[in-house]
Amino acid sequence: MPADIAKGLEYVEVTLLFVASTIFWWQPLASTVKLALSSDSYTHILLILPISIALIVANDRHSFVSSSKLVKWPGLVLLSTAALLRVALVWGHVDLSASDALCINILALVLWWIGSVAVCFGAYALQSNRFALCFLLLFVPLPDAALNRIVEGLQNTSAAATEIMFRIAQVPVTRDGIVLSIPGLDIEVARECSSIRSSTMLVVLTLVLAHLFLCSKWRKILLILLAIPLSIAKNAVRIFTIAELATRVDPSYLDGRLHHQGGVVFLGLAVLVTVLLLWFLRKGESRTEASPSVT
Repeated sequence: MPADIAKGLEYVEVTLLFVASTIFWWQPLASTVKLALSSDSYTHILLILPISIALIVANDRHSFVSSSKLVKWPGLVLLSTAALLRVALVWGHVDLSASDALCINILALVLWWIGSVAVCFGAYALQSNRFALCFLLLFVPLPDAALNRIVEGLQNTSAAATEIMFRIAQVPVTRDGIVLSIPGLDIEVARECSSIRSSTMLVVLTLVLAHLFLCSKWRKILLILLAIPLSIAKNAVRIFTIAELATRVDPSYLDGRLHHQGGVVFLGLAVLVTVLLLWFLRKGESRTEASPSVT
């Protein structure tokens, strides 16, 4: 069979597999989109599929080539696993919470997508696009129990970081869990103040930037790990700024636009710091590549 025809058939096959997945997983897929549109904790999900597709499109087009030596068994294993999980959840009467069932359903859907690529294009396409395909795992909504643990962690660490900032600024402060007390104001770092949405967005952006602009694995890992304390610091700066403005300038800042809609401002500052860190790490890579080898 001519290479062009074989390649065309492979694209038809993968399209049919993706259409089949949309039909088979329509209900959990619709629930996930609805969840992402209605909850700050899952907003990032709306970005995952477009970013993954863009990364695949931007990658070397020769990673999707026809071959008579395609190794299809890994893809078949993934497709079979995904289908079995879906069937078990639909007809197996498994006793799971709604969030746990949605998590497993979408995980199965992502496995189907990855398996579709593996079956139609082989191991080379899987290897060449491994980041974009693994990135799809972020499309899976976390179960409520896991999400609650993350939010609680952000609340506690943000409260601790804000306490440090008040002490550096020589503002008298006491902390009881997630409640901070300064002269004239008690601050509770509530669930809504955990900045889960902006923190998740920052981590997602950092993952993409590290993949696109850094080569060495340790620098990529370092930049991604730095996104976590940076998210906490960003939230602490926000809480500290609003509290200081409310106690020293105008109490209306406690219920103003900076409080309710100012998250994007502090996210922008965190992104700027991330870009600066990226520049520093990339500069280090350039120096390493430019240095002469010692023989």
